[in-house]
Amino acid sequence: MAATIAWVSDGEQARPRRRRGRRRGRRAAGPPEALPTESADRSEHRNNAAVNGTKDQANSQPKPQKSRPRRPPDRLRTVHETSAGGLVIDGIDGPKDGQVAALIGRTDRRGRMLWSLPKGHIEVGETAEQTAIREVAEETGIQGSVLAALGSIDYWFVTEGRRVHKTVHHYLMQFLDGELSDEDVEVSEVAWVPLKDLPSRLAYADERRLAELAGELIDKLHADGPTALPPLPRSSPRRRAQTHSHTRNRRPDEETTRRTNGCGQGP
Repeated sequence: MAATIAWVSDGEQARPRRRRGRRRGRRAAGPPEALPTESADRSEHRNNAAVNGTKDQANSQPKPQKSRPRRPPDRLRTVHETSAGGLVIDGIDGPKDGQVAALIGRTDRRGRMLWSLPKGHIEVGETAEQTAIREVAEETGIQGSVLAALGSIDYWFVTEGRRVHKTVHHYLMQFLDGELSDEDVEVSEVAWVPLKDLPSRLAYADERRLAELAGELIDKLHADGPTALPPLPRSSPRRRAQTHSHTRNRRPDEETTRRTNGCGQGP
């Protein structure tokens, strides 16, 4: 039998079926939300860091402190004092090996014996030379005469709430008469000390230098006579009384002291 062929138009041809996936959920109406990208995360992190850094910097800045009024330092009253004393030599006309000087000793609060030259305040109506003669007699019991000026020592110290500037004039003196005596209540001991032993016996560097100068003047005196000694400086009598400070037998570590020549505390 002859085969029969049936023609089917294009519209009637079978179309392939579309596979539709399952609907797992319904989406909300509107455009889909955009997911944050990596660059957006980094930008937001930088912005947050900048904000936090600004806050930390603001918190780290020191807060302005209120200025407190400073208390003015207590000012000490300054007192100027002037004293005079002398280095009395016995045997000044003889050989140096036989020359001795009169020294006074005072015991400080530590029990140390400090040897120095006799000296004291210049009183009203006295010149510096007259004070030196009087103080030597009161503190050692001997009489002397002034030959030449040795020099002056000045220093500062604080005592009894006062700042004292003290100047002491020293003279080279020759022994005339008398015997050593420690009757002065402010003197612990008195002694004749060989001239060559003064550098090791005197407690203060300033007075040790004065002793060296005294030795040079004595050499001039032996070589050229009294005219070789320098003339005494002019000294007028004191007109007004001065405020005496109680500075003897004080402890060096309890008071502030400064000598102008940097040699420490004096007697």
